[in-house]
Amino acid sequence: MRKHAIVFPGQGSQRPGMLDALPEHDDLGRLLDAAEALSGLELRRIAAEGTIEEINDTRAAQPLLYLSDWIWGSTLLDVGLDPAAVAGHSLGEYAALALAGVFSVEAGLELVTERSQLMSETALATPGSMAAVLGMDNAMVADLVGDISGVWLANDNAPGQIVLSGTHQGLVAATAALTAAGARRVVPLAVAGPFHSPLMEPAASPFSLVLEHALFLDARIPIIQNAEPIAEQSATLIKERLKRQITSPVRWTDTMGALRETGVEVLVEAGPGSVLTGLARRVDGLDAIAIDDGIEKVLEVLQG
Repeated sequence: MRKHAIVFPGQGSQRPGMLDALPEHDDLGRLLDAAEALSGLELRRIAAEGTIEEINDTRAAQPLLYLSDWIWGSTLLDVGLDPAAVAGHSLGEYAALALAGVFSVEAGLELVTERSQLMSETALATPGSMAAVLGMDNAMVADLVGDISGVWLANDNAPGQIVLSGTHQGLVAATAALTAAGARRVVPLAVAGPFHSPLMEPAASPFSLVLEHALFLDARIPIIQNAEPIAEQSATLIKERLKRQITSPVRWTDTMGALRETGVEVLVEAGPGSVLTGLARRVDGLDAIAIDDGIEKVLEVLQG
């Protein structure tokens, strides 16, 4: 089997009917019961027949996506995958940590629910948004927006795709500057707030205390984290890096590079959609396959 890593998508990959696509799993019903009790939301109904606004609500999207990611990751282990590493994009990092045994899936659900509520509250109190910059060198984007007030680099997703986060005014100014300088497109994202920027500090500070009191174990599988993309298994270091995640950029380009440097040939995306698969295909030396293509196809690619 080719050397591989399992990677998990983050918020934005949720979609109507996402639970219907999941494989049978003994824990799914129990975990959904727990998620509904913790969130106070009818997550089954929202996933099955909710409006786009409901399923995109941070308080619903995060627990639903976390459980979907983890169920798919667990299923991949059950069919014989033995990943050399795991990683997750933003929220997806929590499913990666649970799969690696840093905390139980139940403990992760509690953390994700608290995270979603704090982020939702902060986004309501701190108006802002995010925008993807396409078709411009990432270093040039960083130079152009560096002096614009109220805007930050949020996600370095892949060569030629970077996401900004900030105030509405800051994003308008950044869009004008980038378009004038030759960016192919600057696309506003349908997100609830200025995630992965210093504007989320009102969520990050109390959540850091929640993480401080949570039990973390050393990872059974090396994990490469968003805030510092270096393979790690130490519970102490993993927790410290996770504390920085809400306000730090998602360094996904560096994450893919770190995976490739460990000898990983194939990224297997465990979760709804194929966003991370598309990003990986922009990187020389990496192959990628999404669970959306079917478990049989995943196994075929890994067998080479």
